[in-house]
Amino acid sequence: MQEVKMAAQSLLSESVLGWSIFTFILLTILAFCWVYIRKFQSRQESEVVSTITAICALAIALITSALLPVDIFLVSFMKYPNGTYKEWASNNETRGQIEDTVLYGYYTLYSIILFCVFLWIPFVYFYYEERDDDNVNKCSQVKNALKYTIGFVIVCVVLLLIGTFVPLEAPPGQNSTQWEKVQYLFEELGSSHGLPALSFSISSLTLIGMLAVITYTAYGMSVLPLNLIKGTRSVVYERLENTEDIDDVEHQIEKLKSKCKDGRPLSSRDRNNLQELEGKLQVLRRRGRHLEIAERNCCTKVGSALRPVKILLGIFFIVVALLFTVALFISNLDKALHSAGISTGFIIFGTNLTNPLNELLLALQPVFPLDYILITVITMYFVLTSMAGIRNMGIWFFWIRLYKIRPNRTRPQALLFLCMILLLIVLHTSYMIYSLAPQYVMYGSQKYLVQSQMVSASPTSGNATFGTSRICGADAPEDQCTVTRSYLFLHKFWFFSTIYYFGNWAFIGAFLIGLVVSCCKGKKSVIEGEVEADDSDLSDDEYVH
Repeated sequence: MQEVKMAAQSLLSESVLGWSIFTFILLTILAFCWVYIRKFQSRQESEVVSTITAICALAIALITSALLPVDIFLVSFMKYPNGTYKEWASNNETRGQIEDTVLYGYYTLYSIILFCVFLWIPFVYFYYEERDDDNVNKCSQVKNALKYTIGFVIVCVVLLLIGTFVPLEAPPGQNSTQWEKVQYLFEELGSSHGLPALSFSISSLTLIGMLAVITYTAYGMSVLPLNLIKGTRSVVYERLENTEDIDDVEHQIEKLKSKCKDGRPLSSRDRNNLQELEGKLQVLRRRGRHLEIAERNCCTKVGSALRPVKILLGIFFIVVALLFTVALFISNLDKALHSAGISTGFIIFGTNLTNPLNELLLALQPVFPLDYILITVITMYFVLTSMAGIRNMGIWFFWIRLYKIRPNRTRPQALLFLCMILLLIVLHTSYMIYSLAPQYVMYGSQKYLVQSQMVSASPTSGNATFGTSRICGADAPEDQCTVTRSYLFLHKFWFFSTIYYFGNWAFIGAFLIGLVVSCCKGKKSVIEGEVEADDSDLSDDEYVH
């Protein structure tokens, strides 16, 4: 009786520890999302609904990633380092309850993600798009937004149906009746608790996230550290250069206007040139006002004083980026050499080549919460580098630039696009972390005992039996190693794993190309992104230093 109470207390204390850390991370994520969105949203066009939507969407994505270390922690802490189950985890029913808790957490968060991507964000986006039209009342805005959102809902329903009714095991034979086949499909759905339907939908979104990671994150991983290392141009030199450009443009305008002093009209070509020069002069004068403010701004002076810190931070970021790239290359090479190939999704149960990041996570995992902190840092690093890539590139639809992301000047629609892209990127980071550290994501630090017999030298004594602990892998007994719930979501369908595998190679190539491009670029302007020629819908009053 005493042992049962001690086991229950141990279970309670370790569960509370894991979920307490998760709650702390949750509050930190909410605070980060609020600051992040408020930093970039437009001062004149900010809306309460779009702001709340953007903050919640980004928070849900980050919270989903924060659940991964809790999942790994719980399956790892069920066992002692020697491979035996702890007293409170020796019962299969207790282990099942813990696994179901994490599973329901994934169900809830992934369902909210589907709701955000296919209903909430599209509705708010189209609502504000309809608001731009003149003579449109609130009812018409809501009606038109719902009309466009229905298309997203239909896509979501189709994905759920495909995931639900595509069986993963062999179906009944041809001699079976129609009722037996229908009954088989529903048994498949009930036995998996709806896991395939949700997994298929999330995997489909993760494919889009993979494209965003290849496009934005790979470029951001190179442009963010190199911008920190190179710094910005001198504001004094920029003001001097801008003044010279203003004088030059004014001289060209006076030269064109002198042609019509005698009353003769300008030719169409001269009129077009005059219009272009006047537009260029307006932009240069705006740049001059912003440069003057930047020169007096305390942040500019503090930034110059912190230049050595920025250089060290940039060096750290580029080292981390190279570490991720090397670890991803080793992991992909391991899959290419030791997996069963395309038909199995290049899945391997463990590591055959030494992967530095996988070894580091395995070493930190027993000392909770060091691995939790490391994975949170990795996730935030992906978010920051993705944001750096989006800010430098803007939001594009193929070759069409839709929006620009700039501090204090981002429109509500652009913020919604930004958060949807970041949400999809964070979804793909779960597979990225698995690719970087497959052993850690699948089993954590679990070990299992293998009973062996040692032949005794004395014929009178029997053979001695002893146990040897081994790291959990594909050859481990099913009842001795518990697979994380995250792994089940990632690898429910083999063809998604195959696409993710080739996407990792594309990510490595995109990072190397982005690294070359970033090295060839010069220093940024101290007012980078504040003044551009196509700022027709923004005014200087919107930017506040």
